[in-house]
Amino acid sequence: MRSFAVSALREPPFPVRRHAAVEVVAGQSAGWVRELGLIDSPARLRRLAGAAPAELAARACPEAPAEGLRLLTDLICWLFVMDDACDEDGLGASPARLAPSVAELLAVLDRQGDPAAPAPTAGGPLGVALDDLCRRVRARQRPALLLRLVSELREYLLALLWEAANREHRRVPGVNEYVQMRRHTGGTRPSFTLTDLAYDGPPEEGRRADPALAALDALAADLVCWCNDVFSYDKERTGTPDAHNLVAAIVGEDGRDEAAALRRAASLFNDGLAEYAEREAALASGADEAVRVVLTNRRNWIRATYDWSLAASRYA
Repeated sequence: MRSFAVSALREPPFPVRRHAAVEVVAGQSAGWVRELGLIDSPARLRRLAGAAPAELAARACPEAPAEGLRLLTDLICWLFVMDDACDEDGLGASPARLAPSVAELLAVLDRQGDPAAPAPTAGGPLGVALDDLCRRVRARQRPALLLRLVSELREYLLALLWEAANREHRRVPGVNEYVQMRRHTGGTRPSFTLTDLAYDGPPEEGRRADPALAALDALAADLVCWCNDVFSYDKERTGTPDAHNLVAAIVGEDGRDEAAALRRAASLFNDGLAEYAEREAALASGADEAVRVVLTNRRNWIRATYDWSLAASRYA
């Protein structure tokens, strides 16, 4: 199945790029994870190392200052740890089990990285690490981006409850519902925000509300998530069954066999990639520098996800 996924997906027609400081940042971020106690066992540390979060960040953010790359890498580590706690360690098995953790983490987000507030006592290491991320973003003195990040992380946490409810009831969401919610459960949008922050040049919030730019942003998030789903499906189908994959949603809705569903998922990605190129070209014509930076960031993320998915053991 994995070899089929590789051959069925169209390779993104964007240049391969990688930050020169990836190894240094990988070591720093691994130290941050250990220092804050985000992971408490050698096996889980190996699992995170195999996921290569710094490699993904370095490809998505290839020319940013090292500080920006480090912040993005730490966020990706936090998202991977949270996802693994829900998906593989049982925290997301039911809303009742997950809800207290979500409430504690929402309380951390409500502080918006206030430097005068004491370190959070609830939420455990996940709460401490999330507070640290928010404080570091707040220190960059870009309040609009801080508020955007906090909002997107709230959406991510609440979407995890949707996943938990589906697991509890063994419910397979329809394709349209899945696509909508996947934009939140994938953690892609907060990652986009920290990529924009790393380059310190996102457009004004009014410009970001442009429907054409907002639509491109949503499509970029879809492409990142669908690419992940096609690559990860083989691993997910051989482990504990989980309906939260585009291929599984297609199987549940259409009754197709796995091979046909994989072909349809790959076609959705390939068609979306072609649509993205058209939309990007239309926006790039006459765009100012801030918008061009966002366009470059999104295409870097699409390419980065494809290349990282080929190599990272997270989907092996």
